[in-house]
Amino acid sequence: MEKRRMNNFFRANGKSFMLALDHAISFDVYPDMKDTGSVIEKAVSGGIDGILTTYGIAEHFKKAIGNVGLMMRIDGGYTEVAKSETPTTNMYTVEDAVRIGADGVLCMGFVGTTDEAETLQGLADNVAEARKFGLVVGAEMLPGGINPKGNEQTPKNINYACRIGAELGADLVKTVYSGDINSFRHIVDNCYRPILILGGSDAKTERDLLTLIKNSLDSGAKGVIMGRNIWKHKNIKGLCLAISNIIHEDMEIEKALKYLN
Repeated sequence: MEKRRMNNFFRANGKSFMLALDHAISFDVYPDMKDTGSVIEKAVSGGIDGILTTYGIAEHFKKAIGNVGLMMRIDGGYTEVAKSETPTTNMYTVEDAVRIGADGVLCMGFVGTTDEAETLQGLADNVAEARKFGLVVGAEMLPGGINPKGNEQTPKNINYACRIGAELGADLVKTVYSGDINSFRHIVDNCYRPILILGGSDAKTERDLLTLIKNSLDSGAKGVIMGRNIWKHKNIKGLCLAISNIIHEDMEIEKALKYLN
C-alpha cells in the first residue's frame, strides 16, 4: 500500500513536483491565496504531481485537488503574530490524514534547535504510526529551524539533517538546497531516501528559480516541494509547466521560460 501511495507523488522516472500550500497555518497569505481553489486548479493544470497542504484545504477543496497525490501537514503550533517560533507539535494524527484520503503526511525535523528532541521524537512517532496505515511520511529536515538565527544551514549540517531523517524512517526528505552542485551531490549520496528541495525564496527572477531547480536535479535531487514562489506568481499555470518540464522532461531553462511569456 505504501509503495502505491509513493507512486501517487513520484512518476515512473522517480521524480516529483509538489505544490506546498501549508503556509497559512503560520503565516498570513492574503491576498495571494484568497482564491485557493483557483490556485490549486491552475497548478494541477500546470502538471504538479502532488500537493502538501493543511487539513482545512484538503477537506474543503477536494474537487480542485482531484487525483494528484495528497500529503497533509500534521504539525505546527505557532503563527507569525507571536513574533517567535514556539516548539512545533503534532496537531493532527496519521489517522486524521487517512480519514480525509491523504496519501501521506509531513512533519518537521529541526536539527540544532532548542526543540530538536521534540521534533525528532514527533517524526519518529509519526513514522511508526504511518506504518500501521501504509502512509508515506515526509520529513522537512531543517538545520536551525525555519528561520535560522545563525549559519546553521551549512552543507555539512544539511547533510547530517537529511541522513537523520532517513534514519528515523522518513520515506522522503524535504530540505534546502546547499547552494552548489558538488556539496549537494554529497548530501544526496549520503541519504538513501529521495530528497526534494524546498523554497527558492531568495530567487529574484524566474530564471534564478528555474536554475536553482535545474542545479538541484543535476546534483541528484528527485524534485521539489515549492510554495510561495508559485502561488504568489502572476502566471501559476505557466510557472508550473516550466518547472514540471524541467523535472520530468529535462527541459533546458531557456525553453522552459517560454511557458511564462
